[in-house]
Amino acid sequence: MGRKKAIAQEIPHLRRYARALLRESAEADDLVQDCIERALARLHQWRDRDSPRQWLFTIMHNLHVDEVRKRQRQASSPALTIIDGDPLAEKPRQQLHLEARDVLAALHALPDERREALVLVGVEGLNYRDAAAVLGIPVGTLTSRLARGREQLRAMLDGDGLPAANIRSLKP
Repeated sequence: MGRKKAIAQEIPHLRRYARALLRESAEADDLVQDCIERALARLHQWRDRDSPRQWLFTIMHNLHVDEVRKRQRQASSPALTIIDGDPLAEKPRQQLHLEARDVLAALHALPDERREALVLVGVEGLNYRDAAAVLGIPVGTLTSRLARGREQLRAMLDGDGLPAANIRSLKP
């Protein structure tokens, strides 16, 4: 499989990770585009032993960190946008939407480093070694962030009366 095709196949994962990082879908789409542009421009730096997802997530993470630092210098902060569900939807589906919205809001309320760890491992399915490499941290640090993030997320969701029994897997 060609490298460009491998990059194209990772776009859904990049979009999901970007939305978890940025909350705003337009900004997330911009981050995905910037990531792909950077990846294509630096295709020669991709080592064959690296998985495309790990390599792309590392690029995206670094772009995100750069943007956060830039915003901090400019003293601006991203806003959390929650989209309300369709009021005409049937109750069970509406309830699921509301619970998903609450989980997403709780996830966004976590400190960035815990949220990033949870999304990479719990949503994107990266193993601990690959997720740690994406974030540029030791595996032990990743494990701590995951444990603390899960604990904090569970506490936030239990406080809302939502089922929080299994926070190990956050996949939608």
